[in-house]
Amino acid sequence: MNPKELTGKVALVTGASKGLGKAMALALAQAGAKLALASRDEKLLAETAAAIAAQDGQAAVFPVDVSDEAQVVGLEKAVAARFGRIHILINNAGINLRKPITDFTLEEWNRIQATNVTGAFLMCRSFVPHLKGRGYGRILNLTSMMSHVSLPGRTAYSTSKAALLGLTKALALELAPEAVTVNGISPGPCSTEINKGLMENAELTQFFLSRVPLGRWGKPEEIGQLAVYLCSEAAGFITGADIIIDGGWTAQ
Repeated sequence: MNPKELTGKVALVTGASKGLGKAMALALAQAGAKLALASRDEKLLAETAAAIAAQDGQAAVFPVDVSDEAQVVGLEKAVAARFGRIHILINNAGINLRKPITDFTLEEWNRIQATNVTGAFLMCRSFVPHLKGRGYGRILNLTSMMSHVSLPGRTAYSTSKAALLGLTKALALELAPEAVTVNGISPGPCSTEINKGLMENAELTQFFLSRVPLGRWGKPEEIGQLAVYLCSEAAGFITGADIIIDGGWTAQ
């Protein structure tokens, strides 16, 4: 691909303050896209924006809770005022809580679904109009390998990610006539902040790496490069797909 494949494109990334969201934002900026960075943590968003500026990219920060309808409506207006219409939407914002199902409160369960599923719905509802009528548009949903397989204690998270995969497939069919592609990215274990506790625990690290045939944690940059490809013209015939990038975990 052209190293500046996404020049002239505007990409909105949720959960861009850290982890995979930050890695994807940096990768898209390196490919020439202008970035709208969204997250609840304005301070960390500013750090992502500074990192993009350091590589001669352009980014703007938009604090938002994607599970709040009014805030998402306000985000659409703010992004439109700053950039006009976007070309790329990456729904990466997500939360996890690991515990047995009998220990979940309804509030905890609903909070995970509200962020991981309803948040993506609200973002798509507000920004799909930006993507129509151009002959190009990209939506990426971070679906997780836990939408395909699971582990004990992941009932709420796996439920939310399986629902997000369903949204991905249905929306891909809905937007195909507009040449807007909608795909999922399902990462396996990656060396991000959300997994810091696991990585610092020797026993848990051994458990996870024993399940990964490639024998290592995934790198956030690898997810970033996959996102760039899926947003490129070269990936224009890929839609309704879910790309598993898990070191071979789900192949077993």
